[in-house]
Amino acid sequence: MEVATPQLLLDSPPKAKALQFGIDNPSLFHTQFSQRMSLPEQSLSTGVQRKNVDVFDRDAETNKGYYYTKNVRLSCRLATQRSTDAILATERLFNRSVVDVGCGDGFYTIRFWDRAQPKSMVGLDPAGHAIAVANTNKENRPVQFLVGDAHQLPFPDSSFDVALVQSILHHDDNPKDVIREAFRVAPEIVIHEPNGNNLGLKVIEKLSRYHREHNEKSYTSSQMRRWIEESGGVIAYQRFAGFVPMFCPSVIARTMKALEPVVEALPFVNRLGCAVTVIVARRGT
Repeated sequence: MEVATPQLLLDSPPKAKALQFGIDNPSLFHTQFSQRMSLPEQSLSTGVQRKNVDVFDRDAETNKGYYYTKNVRLSCRLATQRSTDAILATERLFNRSVVDVGCGDGFYTIRFWDRAQPKSMVGLDPAGHAIAVANTNKENRPVQFLVGDAHQLPFPDSSFDVALVQSILHHDDNPKDVIREAFRVAPEIVIHEPNGNNLGLKVIEKLSRYHREHNEKSYTSSQMRRWIEESGGVIAYQRFAGFVPMFCPSVIARTMKALEPVVEALPFVNRLGCAVTVIVARRGT
């Protein structure tokens, strides 16, 4: 199945496009989608630090995917697998319409499609080369990959059951805007982010060349909660997970993986020691 690019979606019959996204009002969908996709091309960068996008776009072009998803290091494989499992453990993606906001090279999106079997899935990212990689790697899966801006999602209100916001807020200078926009297109959002309570992670962000080049930062639990509440949401679920840092030597990765279940299970220790946090938030009533 060919990917539905924005222009192809505009050229398709309204009912067909609406059905792709599980929307019951084709006329409203076509009107709002057309309006959003007719915005000037430069609007895709509105509110987005273009340098943050460009560095990932270069990664995708050079490596045919992102460095950490293509890397064969044990630490990268363990960390990405734990993040995948932690998001799936929320059970929010199964048999639902999902938009993966900031899907990058589609590495996780494709795995979520295979394991969660959502009703429909759309991935969106401003990095064009990353989206090209995602479209190649999806093969015949009916996943839609589009180029677009997380600050101006090209979908009508409440287009999806859930919006996945995975590991993009710490690259963005206006994370609350992304959360607010995710709530606009879905009543429930799943957020995956580096654990900003972890002081070791703060050190890595300053010392690691990769983290500096990719403008990586992290946010505390209280910051995340405040942005969610200011965007009209309430936290329904939160879990701290993972202990293996990416790009570390294999001997360290094995040791930390062995300790991971203990770190995750201990209250307070998990809040300060785990690598990532997964949050499910819903629109407030």
